Amino acid sequence: MTLPDPVVPEDDAWLRRAIELAVANVAAGGGPFGAVVVRDGELVATGVNRVTIDLDPTAHAEVSAIRAACRALGDFSLAGCTLYSSCEPCPLCAASALWARLDRMGVAADRHDAARVGFDDRNFYELLGTDPAAWPMHVVAHRVESADEPFAAWLAKEDRQHY
Repeated sequence: MTLPDPVVPEDDAWLRRAIELAVANVAAGGGPFGAVVVRDGELVATGVNRVTIDLDPTAHAEVSAIRAACRALGDFSLAGCTLYSSCEPCPLCAASALWARLDRMGVAADRHDAARVGFDDRNFYELLGTDPAAWPMHVVAHRVESADEPFAAWLAKEDRQHY
């Protein structure tokens, strides 16, 4: 099997668009991150980092763009779409992109560029590979009798939509 060229001609324009969004977002009081979702060469949605503006630690540019794209397309799956980001996604955003089933992701800057200006996600990358017992946040695993009830309800639901 031959893999396609990882860079396609339109990547430059969409990455520049994500960078423009990030720069404008800094001027508007947000973080230096922007993202766009594209399908078939058409813009589906954009997103910028609004963590401090919205007081929402999950309001990263990529997550915001993914949420907006899903609403615009009326589907939780973004199969057939590409996410372009001004910077390599953090673990939260990378996981969101995987859950969204995006076909491709293009990034301009990388995690090392982000770390140089104070956005160092290295601890998160490392932490996710460790046992939760070693996390700085106390994780309590306490199985209660009804722990399986949500899963039983899911399995019993005949019209459930698999994802």
